[in-house]
Amino acid sequence: MLRALFASLCLTLFSFTSIMADESNGRLDIYFVDVEGGAATLFVTPNGETLLIDSGYPDYGGRDRDRILEVLKNVAGKKHLDNAAVTHWHLDHYGNHAALAAEIKVKNFWDRGIPEDLQEDKKFLERIADYRRASQNESKKLTAGDVLKFKSKTAPLNIKIATASREVIPNIGKPNPFADRHEPAETDKSDNAASVSFLVSFGDFKFLCCGDLTWNIEGKLMTPNNPLGKVDMFMVTHHGLPTSNNPALVLAVDPIVAVMCNGPTKGGHENTQKTLREVKSLKHLYQLHRNIKLDANQQTPAEFIANDAVTQECKGVWVKASVAPDGNSYTVQIGPDGKKRQYETRADHE
Repeated sequence: MLRALFASLCLTLFSFTSIMADESNGRLDIYFVDVEGGAATLFVTPNGETLLIDSGYPDYGGRDRDRILEVLKNVAGKKHLDNAAVTHWHLDHYGNHAALAAEIKVKNFWDRGIPEDLQEDKKFLERIADYRRASQNESKKLTAGDVLKFKSKTAPLNIKIATASREVIPNIGKPNPFADRHEPAETDKSDNAASVSFLVSFGDFKFLCCGDLTWNIEGKLMTPNNPLGKVDMFMVTHHGLPTSNNPALVLAVDPIVAVMCNGPTKGGHENTQKTLREVKSLKHLYQLHRNIKLDANQQTPAEFIANDAVTQECKGVWVKASVAPDGNSYTVQIGPDGKKRQYETRADHE
C-alpha cells in the first residue's frame, strides 16, 4: 500500500510538473483550439500570462467553451484568463467570451470597439449585451498601430496591431514583389473586413493572425510595400476561405509554418490551398480539420491534420506551437501525444 501511495504521489507530482513546465521553462506557447471552423487561439507567455484571441461558437451544449477550458485548465494549467480579445463581431469569434467569464475570471477584454448595430446579425444587440455584461462595459479598444507589450523573463514579447476597423498601419517597408497579385474585389461591407490583426513578436520569432480579414483590406495593408516583413508562422486567415488570403499578403509574409483553423466543411478552400502551395518558404501546413469536400491531394497530408472525423465524431484535438526562450526555434505538435516537429526561426524577416 505504501509503494502504491508513493507511486501515486510521484505520478501526481510528475503531472503537476508537466503542466507547469510551460511557464517555468520560459517558452511562449500557442494553442490552436478546435472550435469546428470558428477560432480560439490561446497564448501562454514566458511569465505565465494568458491571452485568448476569439472564443468559437456558443451553444452546441457548450462544446467550444468546454474545449477552451480544457486546454486552459488541464493542458496549460491556468485557472483564469488575463486577456481575452475579439478580432471582430461574428458569433464564431466572440461567441463564448461571456460564457467563459461565467466560469472563470477574465481580467481584461480587448476588441476593436463595439458597433451600435451589425447588419449581418439580426440578434447582435441581444448577443452583445452578454459581452457588455461580462466585460462590465470596460473592454479596451484596439486600433491599427497599437503595440501591446508583455512582461517576459526571456526574449522580448510584444504584439503590434496591424489592422482594425478597416484601418491599416502605414504602408512603409520594402516594395512587395507580390503587390501585382492584388486584384480589387467587390467591397466587403461585413465585419470581417474590420478584423483586428495581431503581429506577435517574441525575440526574432514572428506570428501573424488576421482574424477574418478580407481581400481588399489585405491588399490595402500590403500594397505597394510590405510593412509586416516575413513571418515564421501564419494563422491562415478566415479559416482558409477564398474571400481572404489575398496572395499579395500570403506570399509576401512567406511563412515557414501555417496553421488553418478550418472545420470539416467550412474553410480549407481549394483556392486557398493553391495559394499556400505557392509560398516559397512553407515547410508544413497544419489543418485543424480534414476538409471532407476535398480530395487528399488537394489539402495537407493526413499526418498534419488534427481531426479527421465529421463534427458528430470529432474529438477536438488541438495544435500547439511552442517557441524556445530565446525565440530562435519552435516546435509544433498535434495533440498531447503528437510528434514534435522542430523549426528554426528565420534569420531575415525583411
